Amino acid sequence: MTTGAYTDFVARGSLREPLMAAMALVDASDPATFGTAAGRISELFAGPSVPAATAAAIARAYTGLGDDVAVAVRSSATAEDLPGLSFAGQQDTYLNVGGEAGVLDAVRRCWASLWTPRAIGYRARNGIAADGVSIAVVVQQLVPADAAGVLFTVDPVTSRRDQVVINANWGLGEAVVGGRVTPDVAVVDRADGDIVEYRTGGKEVMTVPVGTGTRKQDAREQDTPAELRDAAVLSAEEARELTRLGLAIEELYGQPVDVEWARAGHKLFVVQARPITGLAAGVEAGVEAGEQWNDSLDGDYLWSNGNLGEAIPDVMTPATWSSIQLFMSRAISPPTLPGHNGWGRIGGRFYMNVSMSASLARAAGISVSRFVRLSEPVFGKLPPGEEIPLVQLPRGRIIRLMLPVIITTMRRAKRNYKRLPEFIAGAARRADDLRAEIQRIDDPRALADAWRSQVEPFFVEASDMLAATGARGGTLLTVPHKLAALIGEADAAVLLSGQQPGGTQLASLGPVTGLAQLARGEIDRAAFARRYGHRGPHEIEVSAPRPAEDPSWIDKQLASLQDTARGVDDLLAGQEAARQAIWERLARERGKHGAATRTMVARWAKVARAREEARSEVARSFWVLRAWVLRAGEMTGHGDDLFFMSLPEIFDVLRGDQAPLSAVPGRKVAYESYRALPSYPALIRGRFDPARWAADPARCSDFYREHGTTAPPRDIVTGFPGAPGVVEGLARVISKAEDAGQLGDGEILVTTVTNIGWTPIFPRAAAVITDVGAPLSHAAIVARELGIPAVVGCGNATMRLHSGDRIRVDGAKGTVEVLLPAAD
Repeated sequence: MTTGAYTDFVARGSLREPLMAAMALVDASDPATFGTAAGRISELFAGPSVPAATAAAIARAYTGLGDDVAVAVRSSATAEDLPGLSFAGQQDTYLNVGGEAGVLDAVRRCWASLWTPRAIGYRARNGIAADGVSIAVVVQQLVPADAAGVLFTVDPVTSRRDQVVINANWGLGEAVVGGRVTPDVAVVDRADGDIVEYRTGGKEVMTVPVGTGTRKQDAREQDTPAELRDAAVLSAEEARELTRLGLAIEELYGQPVDVEWARAGHKLFVVQARPITGLAAGVEAGVEAGEQWNDSLDGDYLWSNGNLGEAIPDVMTPATWSSIQLFMSRAISPPTLPGHNGWGRIGGRFYMNVSMSASLARAAGISVSRFVRLSEPVFGKLPPGEEIPLVQLPRGRIIRLMLPVIITTMRRAKRNYKRLPEFIAGAARRADDLRAEIQRIDDPRALADAWRSQVEPFFVEASDMLAATGARGGTLLTVPHKLAALIGEADAAVLLSGQQPGGTQLASLGPVTGLAQLARGEIDRAAFARRYGHRGPHEIEVSAPRPAEDPSWIDKQLASLQDTARGVDDLLAGQEAARQAIWERLARERGKHGAATRTMVARWAKVARAREEARSEVARSFWVLRAWVLRAGEMTGHGDDLFFMSLPEIFDVLRGDQAPLSAVPGRKVAYESYRALPSYPALIRGRFDPARWAADPARCSDFYREHGTTAPPRDIVTGFPGAPGVVEGLARVISKAEDAGQLGDGEILVTTVTNIGWTPIFPRAAAVITDVGAPLSHAAIVARELGIPAVVGCGNATMRLHSGDRIRVDGAKGTVEVLLPAAD
């Protein structure tokens, strides 16, 4: 049935005008509007019958197949498979349909599936006009498959062109195509047809014909029999034959293809083939010539994106990674030994090597189990000590290598901690002056010299100051435990918050309290931009504009204060009242213990304030670095290409060497390929392939193990107690700070990780839940300051919770319970 049949159906049913009226309500930034429009359009399509002429033509064609032949009724929208886009699965398919009435009904439902919430949202986000789409329908005789799957003539996630990838499952192909099963995966060498790798998937369910009308959304599946789950679906000869068929189709199309196939008895069938859309030019193209974006390939280590991972949540451009390497060279920990990095990047994202830290702790006489207890407030959840692989180096050698480094670093940290107030006092002006000076330089070689003489010294000094506060990290880790043992966890959390002596606040609160001052007219826009314009969700990524570079930034921030029942001042006042009540109770009940408590709180507050101030100035130094790279791009004529070079390579280009530019195109491909993937697990053990992990429908987001099984999730989502309090409300899952405006007032924020860029919306949240984090993470700190319940470091909250779920958050226990799932 061509698009003409669909157009005729819409015209005869007078559906076009009300359909477009429903679509006029769609806002690409608001997913709720997709469902609203889809609901209205569904009601429209339920009314008219299939036009008589079309129905008669369908009946004749169906009768010509035989008596009540089982068929597949498949949709094919005109917007499918546009260059760079893939609409596979956006519209519906109906299998095992029988009888004229059944076929007509399936055809109409295929037409209606052009307007499902998912299809509407996908087109809206990709700028495809609603009035420009239509849909055809294909009816095929059903292959009564005992096995089926999909074949790709090029690896669809890594773009390797020397291998064919085949997914296979028992039964009909819908479980594979719909992503509801972990299929077998066969990787076949294109040249000789030999199987390079065969991974037996879980094959948890299989789609089977049941009566008539097995519908994709009905999930009419059955559990795969136990004896088939571990059995390979394909033989080597079948994999070879499918590869031969796939390559023949690729030759016909003249480009890589994905092929849906089925097997009935011992016969193979091709049921659909189309060009692979959105195919990357290959991640490996950006990591040629020995360059590597994935340090997990170096061996069996445990990696964590806790702590610094929240400050650097993005895939890093090469310029940012080069800067981070310089920054980490001044850090206190984690340690780095020859051949064993204490930190690295996995798929372009920053991770710390927990194995290295645990190995150094063991060499210092600290057991691994004790290391886990001490480190979880920094790294987040860690597995039991016996699951952390250690570096296989003699203890004596570790001590010989690390002791001089530790002594030097600690001495430097001690000196710098004394200088921290002086540095903080002048850092903002120095940064402003440096950025202005960079703009005045008009000679490339002079700009290179300015890095060595001015920019690098400022950047290194800022890094040293943050490292100096890290040397006091023991206070941040031990005081909360001691205080909780003395007065209880809830009271301890309240006392370790709030305005510090002298009326200052933790720097993390600065943007939101400053915003309130701006709204009241206590400071002007220039002052707000000068104080907080360097802080944002991507403040470490040098290719990302700073908030102050966006003329509309302040207006967007002020808009976040609209329709908010609780202002930041109200929240802070509530916390202050709670603290005063605790101090008064301690004075009555504890006597001398009250004085000890005040001493501990004051000591903790001093270090916490210094740490936050230093972090703010490090972010400011990254803005200076960004200004330098931008100026280098302007002066050389290579613009943003320089973000895809290391700092030494930028120096070479400034001095006239064009050779480093040859690596830029491949690095851009690698960068965009990694950015397109979901955020990786918080913990990774062993070798990790981000693209293959993302392609696995059964992937876990909390802990990836190269070998071994993943523990099934508990009924209740658990994490660290971030900030005490119990609250019930509707969840709102938000993936990035740019979408934070979707959070309704009084909803519960659920996200992967927060940083300073999220702070202005915290007053809108009834509670905060994060996948990544620990008691010292941004979400926990800010939530405690404002008295908002928080559970952090859950690992898999964003995968297990859904927008619209009614949930209960217990910040003291670190638990999240789903009370009522969102309506589908």
